[in-house]
Amino acid sequence: MASRFLLLALFALVFSQAIASDPSPLQDFCVADKNSPVFVNGLVCKNPNFTTPEDFFFSGLDQPGNTTNKLGFAANLVDVMAIPGLNTLGISLLRLDFAPNGLIPPHIHPRATEIFTVVEGTFYVGFVTSNPENRLFSKVMNKGDVFVFPEGLIHFQFNIGKTSGFGISGLSSQNPGLILIANTVFGSNPPISDDILAKAFQLDKKIVDWLQTQF
Repeated sequence: MASRFLLLALFALVFSQAIASDPSPLQDFCVADKNSPVFVNGLVCKNPNFTTPEDFFFSGLDQPGNTTNKLGFAANLVDVMAIPGLNTLGISLLRLDFAPNGLIPPHIHPRATEIFTVVEGTFYVGFVTSNPENRLFSKVMNKGDVFVFPEGLIHFQFNIGKTSGFGISGLSSQNPGLILIANTVFGSNPPISDDILAKAFQLDKKIVDWLQTQF
């Protein structure tokens, strides 16, 4: 009985690992059919006879994003919605632009590991491990440096230079997702009860109420 349970547990572990990332292609490519009414985990394949080079192409990543916002950053994500040919390939690309002191606040990508390369600027970056350690791994990065943010872990990028900067990130999903921690917690719709947030963050309810108005 114990050996059977062990076998089932091992099967569950292997199976969970097998489905824990984007689906793998079973043919050369599976260009996304964004007009299909069929709902699947991912996107339906377009008839390969109707695919063109444009399905694998994107132009414009050389253009800087607009960083005139409260946080001073802009993100240009090249995912499966930008390049339909990325469907089932498990990868996407991201250009990140920063004003001086620009910040991508603590956030997670629920479906992707991120590898960040500095093209211009000086950045302070880091990620925090899961409970109970909550260990911070951080680094000051300069032009040409590369840093990895493991999938699902809270991380941030902060331009500590006196000039604008930008970087390029690769992400291990065609649809990596983005959860900005502060926006999600204090800007949910409908709002999370201020009683819950006040207790969770050990804050006065008036402070929680004010924070909720900021998002």
